[in-house]
Amino acid sequence: MKTGIYDNLSNEEYHSSEGISKSQLDLIAVSPSVYLWNKKAPVDTDRLKAFDMGTALHCLLLEPDEFESRFVFAPKVNRMTKAGRQEEAEFIKEHQQAGITIMTDEEYKKLMLMRDSVFAHPVAKKLLEAQGHSERSIYWQDEETGETCRARFDRQIENAPIILDVKKTADINRFMYSVEDYRYHVQDAYYSHGYHEIFGEWPRFVFLAVSETINGGKYPVRVFELEQDWKDAGSMLWRQNLRTLSEAKQNNAWFDIEELTMPYSARRKYE
Repeated sequence: MKTGIYDNLSNEEYHSSEGISKSQLDLIAVSPSVYLWNKKAPVDTDRLKAFDMGTALHCLLLEPDEFESRFVFAPKVNRMTKAGRQEEAEFIKEHQQAGITIMTDEEYKKLMLMRDSVFAHPVAKKLLEAQGHSERSIYWQDEETGETCRARFDRQIENAPIILDVKKTADINRFMYSVEDYRYHVQDAYYSHGYHEIFGEWPRFVFLAVSETINGGKYPVRVFELEQDWKDAGSMLWRQNLRTLSEAKQNNAWFDIEELTMPYSARRKYE
């Protein structure tokens, strides 16, 4: 892929393209051999067709015009009858062959409530309704390692240097722990660096966190930016991970064995 901006790449094309993504840096952070395993391991395609609330929410918020072509809810049938079971089986087969994900009435209702909750938040509403580009991909060449790097913005605001990233979370009050657990600070720093390489300025990276757990009858929504120390830590980590990957490629050094650390609860038994 040449350095630049790509607006018409499908999600599948992006993930199968060359270039180092943030998710690949996450694998390198575990182990170079895990990174290589991920590239070669077979995929259970049936599992990819299962309904995922995060994927559906992304589509509904960022590409609403495509939602009905990607998702459908199953009709209510009488499973106690042969005709009902046959109708359901034919419906599932037809839509799976077309690549359309099937959801239940309950999942659909929850998804719509989560969407409406997002648009009830004034900042989230303004950012989603602002002129911009959803699912925009960028590619750049890393000067230090020579590696091709890539990022895919959930939404890039057109008239301001802002990247919006949508995150579904189980507990919005513990989102700071999700940042560490899923290395969202690395994504912030890596994507911001790529943005700077392509557009020549540093963006504001904004997280739109949407809870899938109800609280007081509502699905909480918050909009966050990370403090600078967290961004700096993310920059250090992605740079370290990219160097590790580059060195593994140059030296064909994929053979490594991970050390399993004793958990704190077990360690206390032996003190």
